[in-house]
Amino acid sequence: MALFNTIPKATKSLRVLARLLGYPDAELRADLADMRAALHEEKALPPQRLAELDALIDTLARKEALEIEAAYVELFDRGRATSLHLFEHVHGDSRDRGPAMIDLAQTYGKAGMYLAEGEMPDFLPVVLEFTSTQPPREAREFLAEMAHIFNAIFAALQQRGSAYACVLGALLELAGEKASPVEIAAEEAIDAVWQEPVVFDGCSSKGQSKPDQPQPIHIVRKPRPSQGAQA
Repeated sequence: MALFNTIPKATKSLRVLARLLGYPDAELRADLADMRAALHEEKALPPQRLAELDALIDTLARKEALEIEAAYVELFDRGRATSLHLFEHVHGDSRDRGPAMIDLAQTYGKAGMYLAEGEMPDFLPVVLEFTSTQPPREAREFLAEMAHIFNAIFAALQQRGSAYACVLGALLELAGEKASPVEIAAEEAIDAVWQEPVVFDGCSSKGQSKPDQPQPIHIVRKPRPSQGAQA
C-alpha cells in the first residue's frame, strides 16, 4: 500500500491547531471544549501529543485572561525566533518577503480562499486554515515544505519552556516528520494551592534577636485626643 494512501484526514485538527495559535481572546476561550472534542474525535494525532494539547487547553481555560493574553504577546510578538509569521524566518526584512507574500496570497486565491483586511498570508494560523481545505496528501506535502520553519519555532518554544511547543510538534507530525515530546508541567496539588501561608513567615529577623530567642515588643501609647475645657 502506498504511504500517501494511509495519511489520516486532519481537517478538524488543523483548524484547531490554527485556533490555538491565535490570540487567546474570550471567543477562543469559549470554544476550548469544542476544540478539545474535535481533536479527540478525529484522532489524527498520537495519544501523547493529544495529552500535551489537552494540557495547553487546560492552561488556557484555567488562567486569568489578562495573564494568558500578556504571555501570548510576550511569546509570539516580541522576537523573531518564535514569530508566527513564517517569512520572518525565511526572508527577514529583505525585499524578497513582499513577492513571497504575493505568491502565497495568489495560492490561496486559486483555491477560493481570500484574506480578510489586515490578514497576512504568512501568518501561521492563516496558513493552517488554508491547509485544512486541501486533500490529505496535498495537505501533508504543503506542511512538509514548511517543516524546517516549524522545527525552528518548535526548538525556540522548547527552549522557553512554553506549552505552545506541542502545537508545533503536532504540525511536524502531520507533515510526516518526527518531533520530540513536550514536557507537561505537573499541576500543583489542590491542597497546596489553598494552603494558608504561615503567619509572618516572610518577615525578616534582621536587626532583631535570633529567630529562636524571645523578640522584644515595644508598645507605643497612642495620645489621647485633647479634651475641651470643663465648665
